[in-house]
Amino acid sequence: MDSIVTKLVQLNDDWTETSIHRQVTDPNSKYYGGIMDLLSGIPKANHLGTPAVVAAWTAALVNPDSRYFRDTELLRALSRAAVFMLNRQHADGTISLGSTNFNSPPDTAFVVGGVAQIYRLLQKQEWPEVMSSLASIKLFLERTIPALLSGGCHTPNHRWVMTAALAQLYEIFELPELIARAEEWLAEGMDITEDGEWTERSNGIYNVVSDISLFHTARVLNRPDLLEYVRRNLRMMVYLIHPNGEVVTEYSGRQDLGQVYDMSNYFLIYRLMAAHDRDPLFAAMSDYAASLMTRYKEGVNNHPMTGILLFPSDLNGVDRGQLPVHYKKIFNAAHPIREHLNMAKAAGNLVQLEHSSLHTAFGASVIRIRELDDSITMMANAPAFFSLRHGKARLLGVKLATAFSPGIVKFDELSVNTDVYTLSQTLEKGYYGPIPQSLLSDLPNRKQLSPWYLLPHQHRPVTHLQQQLLTVNITQGAAEWKLHVRSDEREDVMMQLTFILGAEGSIQGNDIENSGKGRYVLKSGSFTYMTEESAIEISSGAYEHWLPDIRNDDHPAGCQYVHVNVVTPMDRIFTIRLL
Repeated sequence: MDSIVTKLVQLNDDWTETSIHRQVTDPNSKYYGGIMDLLSGIPKANHLGTPAVVAAWTAALVNPDSRYFRDTELLRALSRAAVFMLNRQHADGTISLGSTNFNSPPDTAFVVGGVAQIYRLLQKQEWPEVMSSLASIKLFLERTIPALLSGGCHTPNHRWVMTAALAQLYEIFELPELIARAEEWLAEGMDITEDGEWTERSNGIYNVVSDISLFHTARVLNRPDLLEYVRRNLRMMVYLIHPNGEVVTEYSGRQDLGQVYDMSNYFLIYRLMAAHDRDPLFAAMSDYAASLMTRYKEGVNNHPMTGILLFPSDLNGVDRGQLPVHYKKIFNAAHPIREHLNMAKAAGNLVQLEHSSLHTAFGASVIRIRELDDSITMMANAPAFFSLRHGKARLLGVKLATAFSPGIVKFDELSVNTDVYTLSQTLEKGYYGPIPQSLLSDLPNRKQLSPWYLLPHQHRPVTHLQQQLLTVNITQGAAEWKLHVRSDEREDVMMQLTFILGAEGSIQGNDIENSGKGRYVLKSGSFTYMTEESAIEISSGAYEHWLPDIRNDDHPAGCQYVHVNVVTPMDRIFTIRLL
């Protein structure tokens, strides 16, 4: 057994030891058999809840290298958990996420994607005592079939979670309609750029969801072409890691935006693909991801030990590639994002999906630069346009807000000319004239009552259309970066440039005002952000207006913010020095 598998067995055993004490054992409780959630205290049937624990317990029970191998107490706990799953399953075969998404087909698919693997692992055992639990698990899976054959989803990745669940149910029940439903989802085509970026731009969470789901879909449906999309994303992710192992989440379109994630959840898919392709780079990335694991935190559909036991992935004989630490990579530079958005607008497709998002930032350009312990990201169509890590000093983002729109400026163009990186955006804001009389005649009770929401606003003519052009030129010098921020000649638009910094460092400056709650205003000069091992100096400040915030600009908790208040026309250079 290699050292990585040894480590995973130990982690799995530790999780088993901890989680078994959180099981509800009162037979009078409606949560009997469930594992209490650490945040809410309520056992849940979702993919991060009791099913994920069941995956750990199953892996321990069937693995001769585990100290819980065929442990009778753990087997009884597994049986109780299987009862919980059946009891929390709705009459339509679905489960609920718990925090939201009730009677949810996609959340049921997340669970099925892992529970089907649990079933297959247990089915392989010549162990009569496990048959009762196996029957309960099979019944749970069987009950989900109607919901997955008819159910819909919310988000782009949900489609591939559904196909993986349908495919793995087919492995057990061999119903052709399961494959037919999976093919309906696959007929929509893959939502990935040539450079490997999925629609949701979620490097911390949903990349892996799509990758592992399509691996299983390809495996069961004999669709090796689907693996090429997985490869694209895994190759891209090599360049989206900060020196400390954190994933670049600065431009995510989902809830991992700006949050701390590492590469550990990529372990299994890199390992499976490394074994499949005999790929040295994927093997090295799998090893790296495993090195970051300190505890299990994966859902049942991406459970490391279940995946290793059910899909042996011997990497003996596969050389390890060198992971790059010096690079400049441009992603999606050729992606026709503007063309696609114009097509959507012309077709009338830019209507907000309820409970979802259109993710119109899909395919926006991203530039990644790595120089050993310095890690830089520039990004279009994101709340922040620049971020920098210098050792342990974390400049999490630089963002610009304007009162013109009002709100954060999401630059829609990012280009490179020699060593100058340019972001630009032309904002527009107009006014709307009266609706033509000919379009009002069909409205009920028009003369007596005219609710605003009944009017056909799409037909109002635009008047007095105004624009604001903003650009940022970014250049690299010797141990410094310069941000040249400019506006057009329009006067008196209040703006605010904000430097977002990690909470762990200290901020000092001669003319910097502490506004409380981690907020500062740099009125002039420079400030220094210091951590134990590294620091950065940022200049220069301005205090041309007194607004603490620009309307529609949010500042999430957990960070420190330094604001610079400016008024247009603006032509300023801000310098970030690496100390």
